[in-house]
Amino acid sequence: MMTIDNQNLLESILQSLDRVDYIRPEEIPGIDLYMDQVTTFMDSRLSASRRYEDDKILTKTMINNYAKNHLLPPPEKKKYSREHMLLLIFIYYFKSFLSISDIQSLLSPLTEHYFHTEGGLSLEQIYSEVFSLEKGQIDALKEDLRQKYHASEETFGGASQNEQEQEFLRLFSFICMLSFDVYMKKQVIEKLIDQLPGQDKPSGKKHKEKESE
Repeated sequence: MMTIDNQNLLESILQSLDRVDYIRPEEIPGIDLYMDQVTTFMDSRLSASRRYEDDKILTKTMINNYAKNHLLPPPEKKKYSREHMLLLIFIYYFKSFLSISDIQSLLSPLTEHYFHTEGGLSLEQIYSEVFSLEKGQIDALKEDLRQKYHASEETFGGASQNEQEQEFLRLFSFICMLSFDVYMKKQVIEKLIDQLPGQDKPSGKKHKEKESE
């Protein structure tokens, strides 16, 4: 049975949250970029979110698939604007838990009303407003993690398990509580998307995007 070091697990997780950041609009180059420049920029700014060292943040194939599935407006003369970059960042976060169809439903109103428009609210302002709200959620997330972690530490206290088994089962309990939280929030997000104007009632199974590098 593997040995799991839970002693500093919670503290390590909480510290990792303090390092969570997002790409600020002013960090995006003020000139239009070719595809290679886009992938290089995204890779450099979002590398901390990789699970494994060789994970790809964004590839040419991914960008082409986004355009093909109408998630991203086509480039102009093979160049991508700052607004393209903002949409790609939204896609990057959404694609880990939403289907292509759901992402399209979310982003279509943005591209229709705020992509390359003059006057009124800009896509950059929307991006800045949304991500400033996300940063304010870190403290609440930390407290939620603490509660779930301490609750998991109270499980499987029976004498029938040895210490290594208890460590694994308690970690499993912690993962299950986090997974249930993610599952329920995903259900809520999908219901909200289904309520967006112009959305048809879902029929059949929606398949998540399968990307190739």
